[in-house]
Amino acid sequence: MAEAKSKAQQQAAGAALSAKRGETKVGDLQGASKDMYDSMSEDELEEMASTDRSDLPETAGDD
Repeated sequence: MAEAKSKAQQQAAGAALSAKRGETKVGDLQGASKDMYDSMSEDELEEMASTDRSDLPETAGDD
């Protein structure tokens, strides 16, 4: 199970998922979203991108 640990990670997964689906250009990805695009499946990205954001910190270090 690949749940996002922060809002930033959830947003990066959403960007990578969009590129996997051909909705945005892979060349537009940067940083974590590019790494996720290269290393995760569409299903993994979908699961991470769909994590409920309400209880997530902005970044992983913001608990």
